[in-house]
Amino acid sequence: MALIVQKYGGTSVADLAKIHNVAERIIRTYQAGNDVVVVLSAMAGETDRLAAMANAATGDKPTPREYDALIATGEQVTVSLMAMVLNSKGFKAKSLLGSQIRIVTDKNHMAARIQKIDADFILSELGKHRIMIVAGFQGVDRKGNITTLGRGGSDTSAVAIAAAIKADYCETFTDVDGVYTTDPNVYDKARKLKKISYDEMLELSAAGAKVLHQRSVELAKLYNVPLYVRSSFNDDEGTLVTREDEDMEKEVVSGITYDRNQAKVGVIHVPDEPGIAGKLFTPFSERSIIVDMIIQNASVDGYTDLTFTIPKKDIKQVEQLLDVVSREVGAERVHIDPDISKVSVVGLGMKSHSGVASKMFTTLAREGINIQMISTSEIKISCVIGAKYTELAVRVLHDAFAMEIGQ
Repeated sequence: MALIVQKYGGTSVADLAKIHNVAERIIRTYQAGNDVVVVLSAMAGETDRLAAMANAATGDKPTPREYDALIATGEQVTVSLMAMVLNSKGFKAKSLLGSQIRIVTDKNHMAARIQKIDADFILSELGKHRIMIVAGFQGVDRKGNITTLGRGGSDTSAVAIAAAIKADYCETFTDVDGVYTTDPNVYDKARKLKKISYDEMLELSAAGAKVLHQRSVELAKLYNVPLYVRSSFNDDEGTLVTREDEDMEKEVVSGITYDRNQAKVGVIHVPDEPGIAGKLFTPFSERSIIVDMIIQNASVDGYTDLTFTIPKKDIKQVEQLLDVVSREVGAERVHIDPDISKVSVVGLGMKSHSGVASKMFTTLAREGINIQMISTSEIKISCVIGAKYTELAVRVLHDAFAMEIGQ
């Protein structure tokens, strides 16, 4: 018997037929003698619908507290329906909201971070031979206000609960049946990985892979929670996200990923003196705007250019901030290019194999793809390119590293 946390995404519970399908999968897991905690997202599209309603009602200016109170209702619907379905099939199930199992978060509405989970309450309910159905994506601050965890919040909820109750493993079910060497929708030669390290999955998630949210992988690594990625639409073996082992380093590259949701910002002709970068980036930090790749050109006559990438959704806010800050620091002008993409090669084997960067740059050059920015980590190389070359770059890089990509 195992203690298992299962998380089902919005596409898995998109309608009643799919909810019944998921219920059957939960029942099979329970009948095998396991204790089961199920974490559910809202039905596919429901969170977006509620968010659009909030924006329409307020002229795109909903108050954060009430916004969270509204969009958290999407998960309330799915957990209630799932518990009803399971009970109607003769299995004891109980739906619970984040506030009821005391998923305590900070007070940062719309992007809260989990601080504590009442594991004893969950375990006591499991001791009554109930299947626990928990609303993902949401929690409650110490004053009792409903909070939401931001993008990928249900993944984060599931892994956090698994860590708190010391589950044997966490399964996340979605519309794909594992982690692939690249997006199979972009390239039909993509191959499913049997397992991948936490660090590789973190880099892939940060670089644009959407199969798991970065925060959930960070928690899984921190608390050593084995994490399986599986499909809710078939019984195929998924991908295990786990600790690094010796076999993983034998493979030079684990995957090729891309991110079209980036924009490139150039702050041109900035005085090259201490404190300028701090003045430019502090306003972004204060507003939780994520700055990714940063390049500073060589100084010429006491001036330099700063180039960096931001999420496209933050373009308008960044424009407003830089309109003020660029004048304060004496920059000549600001240029924002939304027509870019970030393509990345990731693999543990890069730590002990040379030539990956050379092969990547040569492969892109052969196709006439210009590299605008480059950033590296120990196990990742990322290049910013023109958006129109994204799919071509993914395919040619996958082919270039085909003999070195893990399976």
